[in-house]
Amino acid sequence: MALTNDTFCDLYEGLKHNFLFKNDLNSIHILLNLYDIEDNIRNIFPKYVSIKFLKNSITRILKERRGNQLIALNLGELLHEDINRLELLLYLEGYKDGFINIKEANKLEDLTVKTYPINELYYQKYLFHFESGPDNVEAFKEEVFSSLEQQEEESGHIINLIEQYCDKIIRAKVYSLNKYLDKQLTINYSDEYTHIAEDDSLLTLDELSNIYMEVVKIINRNGMRLYKDAYWNGLNDRVLKRYR
Repeated sequence: MALTNDTFCDLYEGLKHNFLFKNDLNSIHILLNLYDIEDNIRNIFPKYVSIKFLKNSITRILKERRGNQLIALNLGELLHEDINRLELLLYLEGYKDGFINIKEANKLEDLTVKTYPINELYYQKYLFHFESGPDNVEAFKEEVFSSLEQQEEESGHIINLIEQYCDKIIRAKVYSLNKYLDKQLTINYSDEYTHIAEDDSLLTLDELSNIYMEVVKIINRNGMRLYKDAYWNGLNDRVLKRYR
């Protein structure tokens, strides 16, 4: 029986779901192999950024609470594997979508050959991946990013995935944060003795709700940025592949 596009689509979606929601590492390896076989995707460098922003942001919104930095640290430790897993998948999706976009690769190639001698392209590992290019390339990059943002506004694909993931995976962990907080030691001094007491005050429901909303906001913001950067890298690799 011949495999149809729908069959491959179902296979990909199943692998992505198992990796994301079931933490099945075999699924992401199979998916990477399938993408590599189909599109020769090798140059993948995911950037895990949300945890850094998350720790700083939680420290800020809990600035009136003693031990806010420790709370942020515990939250980061609690969520970093889950958030990194989501960011890896978003990066992979962005990279793949950029790599297979032949129309935009053609446009970028036209700009590339106006920038580099063709004989140099055979030896380059990177194109305009990480550094600013000439004005015409930067204008094209902004055009690509604007188009991706418009597509996302119309489809809501990325934000829906993030919110579904946060609801199923992240929410319960945030609301159970009190169980993971290290107890603080408060030293009370008096004329007669020094008393060391545990400060076991818990985060309130409102505080946990604010923390969760902040987590979702940060992942949403960085998720789209990550997808766009990966898309651009995939597009650049598609052009370079033509000269190898």
